[in-house]
Amino acid sequence: MKTCVRRLFESAMLSSALLSLASGVTPVAHADTFISFDFPDAVFTSGLGLNSRGDIVGRYMDRAGVSHGYLLGDGDFSSIDVPGATWTHCNQINSRGDVVGRTTDAAGVTHGYLLSDGEFTSIDFPGALFTTAIGLNSRGDIVGQYTDCAGVNHGFLLSEGDFASIDPPGATETHANQITPRGDIVGLYIDSQGVTHGFLLTDGDFSSVDVPDSIETTADGTNARGDIVGRYTDLNHVTHGYLLSDGDFTSIDVPVAIDTRAYAINPVVTLSEFTGMPTMSVMAFC
Repeated sequence: MKTCVRRLFESAMLSSALLSLASGVTPVAHADTFISFDFPDAVFTSGLGLNSRGDIVGRYMDRAGVSHGYLLGDGDFSSIDVPGATWTHCNQINSRGDVVGRTTDAAGVTHGYLLSDGEFTSIDFPGALFTTAIGLNSRGDIVGQYTDCAGVNHGFLLSEGDFASIDPPGATETHANQITPRGDIVGLYIDSQGVTHGFLLTDGDFSSVDVPDSIETTADGTNARGDIVGRYTDLNHVTHGYLLSDGDFTSIDVPVAIDTRAYAINPVVTLSEFTGMPTMSVMAFC
């Protein structure tokens, strides 16, 4: 599969406000430059996280069908595999170069992990059947998702060695996806009607994040400035990425793509993955 990077400068995005849609979502302006990259000899490459230095992490699949994590820094790829794991997935990297993700062991159990200074540490919410570490900040706080013994999915925060569950009021399922240096958390939850919403948790208070005229919204990434990125599905059941900045939503759609999803944002650019063809996976920097 092909993975591409699209660079869209902030000034181009802001100028697209003149093209505001009736739904209240601004379409993104498009630049002309694409840079395609693939992990060497991989059949699939996916990008999921980036930091303020522009380092990228994600996963790739080799020709034997095995999934590995990777780091792309200063133009060089490095494979990331948890020792003894059958499957490794990198979700996010912070400014210090620490990486979090999830891995499956030989028994088929999924664990979260932290890779810091070359050392792997397993992350397992107490009593959980399944744990994945999805986001982290520069202080080392980690957020993610776990499945309890009843099969219910919850978000979690791991800070200074202590776990705390994260569940917006009325949620039947929660994923915590990213945390800022000041401790604001974004994620998604499903309500009692089965509708998916994004959420922002700040100073102990939850607020929903919903793109206007959407049937579902997720909040997948945030940065220190409070910008939020994610995906939404419109009334025609088409999936788009979006940026929420200073209260304004901007839609992110890669040309010819049928599906766009924004997963992470740093202070300068955003990272998205989308599928434009059945065999193509794309990352977009905006």
